[in-house]
Amino acid sequence: MKTLCGIDEAGRGPIAGDLVVAGCVFLPDTNIAGLNDSKKISEKKREKLYQEIKPNTLNYIVVISPQNVDEFGISICMTKALLEIKEHLNADIYLFDGNTTFGVDGLDTMVKADGKVAEVSAASILAKVTHDRNIIRDAKLYPEYGFEKHKGYGTKLHVAMIKEFGYCPIHRRSFKLKALQETLF
Repeated sequence: MKTLCGIDEAGRGPIAGDLVVAGCVFLPDTNIAGLNDSKKISEKKREKLYQEIKPNTLNYIVVISPQNVDEFGISICMTKALLEIKEHLNADIYLFDGNTTFGVDGLDTMVKADGKVAEVSAASILAKVTHDRNIIRDAKLYPEYGFEKHKGYGTKLHVAMIKEFGYCPIHRRSFKLKALQETLF
């Protein structure tokens, strides 16, 4: 039987916080109930599944700082993370959620794989929980931004806080928002 490594990311779209990419290979006879796209599962259920996924899989999580995202760009960061996962997890098939390989050879893609393939769902949950834990940690350092509410996405509240307080160290300055163009630049 061929070994499948599911891969997904969390934090590609936010204007603050880490980019997290996770790879996941199930151990033999692993069957985890309730797996799905991490965005379709409540935070409480994601946390519970995370605790079940970790000991029942071979997994590798790459965390990329906002500074590295700014310095190298999302595409290069994604490429590096995908190569790192392939280097650390041995599998016959590497399946990444989405429609691009970011130039990585030997990587298959599938749109919405995070809701269709258990290993990709598990990777989605590992990435999302890691991303959210990190941004909640950062929310304690920068409470004025409300990161625990919007997880770094460019919501109205977040944009208003940036207008009032400026950027903090976990903001991705390379991500330009029209709502901020006139006030900060």
